[in-house]
Amino acid sequence: GTGVRIADTRKTTPGWRALEKYAVRCGGGANHRSSLGEHVLIKDNHLAGLAIPDAVTLARDRWPGRTVHVECDTVEQCAEALRAPADAILLDNMSPPVVRRCVELAGEAFPGGRRPLLEVSGGVDLDTVGGYSACGVDQISVGAITNSAPVLDIGLDI
Repeated sequence: GTGVRIADTRKTTPGWRALEKYAVRCGGGANHRSSLGEHVLIKDNHLAGLAIPDAVTLARDRWPGRTVHVECDTVEQCAEALRAPADAILLDNMSPPVVRRCVELAGEAFPGGRRPLLEVSGGVDLDTVGGYSACGVDQISVGAITNSAPVLDIGLDI
């Protein structure tokens, strides 16, 4: 009832990506991305000696028209990504109270305007997804819906 989309990740079974992503869509979920080339994802290891706003500018210069996502592990990184501004911010392995603070910062940075997409990732399971969805984020990505989905053992014995 919160309007949050549940999305898969790129983590799929080798050779089965298209089928697993189709299954997610059939189940009402969204696909995060199918390949590394669909958008730019700036992760912490890309930021060695480079500030988030500089990384976003560099990404836009090198790949014009591509959506730029920034993975953030802290509220401070989120604030930097909002100032950049990134197109989307991946709130990685944060607790619901920290995620809530990031959502507040986004509201303050973009009052009444279109803010970057806010996505929760890492450590989300059936027990925690409700708490995250109540924080005001746009999307929650869950690798387990593809990489840990149970298999159906079908056999044909003659």
